Amino acid sequence: MSKFEYVKLADAIAADISKGTLKPGDRLPPQRNFAYDRGIAVSTASRVYTELLRRGLVVGEVGRGTFISGDIRREVETIAEPRDARIDFEVNYPLLPQQWAMIAKSLAGLERVDALEAVLRSSTSTGTKSSRVAAATYLARKDFTPQAEQIVFTANGKQSLAAALAALVPTGGRCGVEALTYPYVKSIAARLGITLVPIPMDEFGARPDAIQKAHREAHLSALYLQPIIQNPLGVTMNATRRADIMRVAEKLDLTIIEDTVYGFLADDTPLAALGPDRCIVLDSLSKKVAPGLALGILVAPPHLRESLMGAVRTGGWIASGHALAAGQRLMADGTVAELTRLKRIDAARRQQTAARLLAGYQLSADPRSYHLWLTLPPHWRSQTFVAAAARRGIALTPSSTFAVAHGHAPNAVRLALAPPSFEQLDSGLRTIVSLLGTKEEDFDSTE
Repeated sequence: MSKFEYVKLADAIAADISKGTLKPGDRLPPQRNFAYDRGIAVSTASRVYTELLRRGLVVGEVGRGTFISGDIRREVETIAEPRDARIDFEVNYPLLPQQWAMIAKSLAGLERVDALEAVLRSSTSTGTKSSRVAAATYLARKDFTPQAEQIVFTANGKQSLAAALAALVPTGGRCGVEALTYPYVKSIAARLGITLVPIPMDEFGARPDAIQKAHREAHLSALYLQPIIQNPLGVTMNATRRADIMRVAEKLDLTIIEDTVYGFLADDTPLAALGPDRCIVLDSLSKKVAPGLALGILVAPPHLRESLMGAVRTGGWIASGHALAAGQRLMADGTVAELTRLKRIDAARRQQTAARLLAGYQLSADPRSYHLWLTLPPHWRSQTFVAAAARRGIALTPSSTFAVAHGHAPNAVRLALAPPSFEQLDSGLRTIVSLLGTKEEDFDSTE
């Protein structure tokens, strides 16, 4: 069969989806049955299904088959833009009622004429010496003491990730990432012309042997990992796994982009403590403080700092002077530290509530984190469950949003526990439990 012919078959299925003949959640027949019904080779049927996966029209779920996708734009947009949901378990920014007064006190005087004159001038990728000192001092912890000379700033965490990828991975190059990972790395890599190579995980995070295998097969230029409270699984690497990862990185001469955005909720040692010349550390104030103050911070090994500074400049990712001044104040006067303490208490309470109400279901979560991974019962599919929850005013994130290998997502959803009030948290989780006990076909027939 020519390329035109198998693409034509994929086009026909796409047309059925567009017309509504095939609806989100409908299951396609097994490839062998599809081939028999159309009188084509099984290998050709496989190419048709691969083309549909490439277009984002279907999703494959391990052990369950291939299903017509929902709105594929959700894969990026749901994380970016809150929707009009009654209860939001999707966009994960922790905000405490008392934090606004604390922030206002810290920033008092920043609106003065002399202060504005100083901070509203053009800024650089390295900010000021005082802002670098404040950031390095705040980020320091046991066994990890970054120096002010290592600090580079961006406007937010996403820009820090983009700068690190741009500095380390050439266009057309490959970066190893956890098989389920922070969704924005996918769109950032696509825009930079970088291929992401999924690294299989276990209960301790990315597997060292899988990193070596991926490097043999794909020749990686870097690794992007979340070793502390990984998003979405909540996995934290233990000391043995951290040491093994660093040995592999040293052996393969790979630099690790270490995302520690959720690390403020734990005291675990970052990878950079074991290999300071082998890691670029990413952090941000968006979750520690608020999304409207999303100052991005990079801790760069000395030999990579100039490359990162260049990437920040050419990418247009320099933080504003006002954000730098605000971030400096909040870190230097202890406000961020106090917010961290309060948010740790808040996150633990929310996890306890979730564990109690979701008892009996398969959960993956760090008890210190603001999110959890819920594996669905066999009678539910991830995207259909998300749609069913949305009809009840609850926003969730399907597993496909986090999967690097498109079409190979587990049957699960992520719950962000930070946004709801405690009353909404209780109500929303009870609604989810009720929905979990409902069969998918019962839901469809009663709506």
